[in-house]
Amino acid sequence: MRRYTLPGLGRVLSILAAILLPWSLTTQAQTPVDQLAKPPSGAQTFTILSTSGTNGNAYIWTAADSSRMSRESILLRGQVWELDQKAEIGADGMPSSLVVRGVTPQGNAAETFQTAAGKAKWKSPVDAGEGPYTSSAFYVAQGGTFSGGAQLLIEALLASPDKSLPLLPGGRARAERLTQLSVGQGDAKKTVTAWAITGLSPSPFPVWATAEGKFFGAVSGLAVLPTGYEGDLKALDKAQDDALSERSPALLKALLKTPSGPVAFTHVRAFLDGSRFAEDQTVVVDHGKIVKVGASAAVPVPKDAQTIDGAGKTLVPGLWDSHQHVGDDSTGPFLLSLGITSARDPGNNNPLTLARAQRRAKGELLSPKVYPSMLIDGKGPNSAQLGTIVTSPEEAVAAVQKAKADGFTGIKFYGTLNPAWVAPAAAEAHKLGLHVHGHVPAGMRPSQAIASGYDELTHIYFVMMEAMPDSVVATSNGINRFEGTGRYAKDVDLNAPPIKSLVATMAAHKIASDPTLVVAESLFVPENGDLSPAYAPYVGTLPPATERGFRQGGFAVPKDLTRDDYRKSFAKMSDLVALLHKSGIPIVAGTDGSGLELIRELELYVAAGFTPAEALATATIAPARLLNVDKSTGSIAIGQAADLVLVEGDPSHRIGDLRNTRIVMMDGKLMDADALRTASGFSGRPKPAVE
Repeated sequence: MRRYTLPGLGRVLSILAAILLPWSLTTQAQTPVDQLAKPPSGAQTFTILSTSGTNGNAYIWTAADSSRMSRESILLRGQVWELDQKAEIGADGMPSSLVVRGVTPQGNAAETFQTAAGKAKWKSPVDAGEGPYTSSAFYVAQGGTFSGGAQLLIEALLASPDKSLPLLPGGRARAERLTQLSVGQGDAKKTVTAWAITGLSPSPFPVWATAEGKFFGAVSGLAVLPTGYEGDLKALDKAQDDALSERSPALLKALLKTPSGPVAFTHVRAFLDGSRFAEDQTVVVDHGKIVKVGASAAVPVPKDAQTIDGAGKTLVPGLWDSHQHVGDDSTGPFLLSLGITSARDPGNNNPLTLARAQRRAKGELLSPKVYPSMLIDGKGPNSAQLGTIVTSPEEAVAAVQKAKADGFTGIKFYGTLNPAWVAPAAAEAHKLGLHVHGHVPAGMRPSQAIASGYDELTHIYFVMMEAMPDSVVATSNGINRFEGTGRYAKDVDLNAPPIKSLVATMAAHKIASDPTLVVAESLFVPENGDLSPAYAPYVGTLPPATERGFRQGGFAVPKDLTRDDYRKSFAKMSDLVALLHKSGIPIVAGTDGSGLELIRELELYVAAGFTPAEALATATIAPARLLNVDKSTGSIAIGQAADLVLVEGDPSHRIGDLRNTRIVMMDGKLMDADALRTASGFSGRPKPAVE
């Protein structure tokens, strides 16, 4: 489950807030949906949508007391947000108070902010704080309505003389003009301008404004557009992507260095052949290939080589994120800073994915090698927001054929697809040499998906779906893929049917698993306010607006269960990953997140019983084998592409040391990891792993 985010303004999935009860600045009990603000007839209306359909509605208006109001409703693959927000504007043009109410999948969305007597105070679902308010600053809500928050921020930025503002709880935002576009038809035709907002997250966040400097809309995974302008979505998306991409060639030139001759990594601990660590090794690279590997005492270093002393460091193959929905051009340097030189994108905005591939091939984009899958889904309220929607088996087969023609390496089926269409579409995919993976469509169990042609199951909770009650399986394309497994997984006997039979089938047919265990951990384990261990090493290195999201809790627990029940179900899912691994089933590590979570995924594997070498293999040789590129990448061996990462420390004992990237090499070209971090918005290196 990708958590599509609207950087720094809460999440696109936590995109909302609340209103209507007394506007007290103490955190309220959760406001019932029927008591949230009712938009007046004159409210500006917006559609929340994606390339695959409509996901909700938003409203913005100014109340009689001059407060700025917003109300949003979102249904996203079974997850519900019902929020409203009220902001009062102070004499300095900044919000002097903010009240958010309503519900998100994490529970009560209540959030408050107030300035008074030279102080600012705030309380959100994840934190509370206060500080001096002696000069103007803009409070960035942890949650709140996206439309209301984006409106307030972009209009305040554009009104600022230098298009920048200090932020609360910290940081600074800037708006930089990107491009213009004509939208609408007839009397509704207008010119809008895209502005890239930086300082909220590692990636620039585009927001569109009118010629008068007023909020028009935004496109980011989900889009928020004025009613009547929905047809301009693709043009807006392409225009902002094209404008952002103009920065990419200069960044590539600054960060990617081609050696003048051979490069020798000497005296390193090396992860060799995709299976073992070896001490005091020398690895020589020339013309983009690994040409020598062996004990440092036995491998001569070419006289003209650039020598990199690896004493105390470890050289590993370039890492893979096997579940990475690449966002934009800025994602490339960000992933590379983490040592990720290959990524599998299991579903995205197809035209933008193809455009990025073309830019990379032309040498205009610094990015890992991306292996994309086309996401294919059926039509319904829980359709994937960036899916290719099909309404018949013939359309499903045609989508597979288009995936092959466009250069995709796989297809990913999703939860609303008619189960009867899987077999013919999968058969066509195999005929064309495409990999078949995905969620399991509602009404299907994973064993049936395998029988219909799946090569791989995505997310460990879909593997667990084999043992879920019929009522959960029938609705597994909605919230029940989480609530159902959270409720029942803890009681599943992994050594008895039906899991025992499923594991035997997967082992016999080498059906792979992309567990995204780190996603399950984030959904089932933490309470709001808990610091996620996936992000803890990065605290203090990223914008405060981003870091507040590190404390987002898991899904709200049903009233008849406890958080401990959900944690026990997560523990059982961890045990299931261990069982798959022990049974010889290929495991590939993916994040379904930003990429920061990759090493936490490996830490979870080690906690489940993998050796560090086995865990590292899931992010190197295993995905290369799965995509049939292991003869050219995925390991340190003579003849392989020189995709390498030099890290400080010893991941053979502390897998978390893989976060300590120092040098990244891709196809024999060198990158300084600290320079990549700086370009990606990090202010420093992550904290070291603790034994």
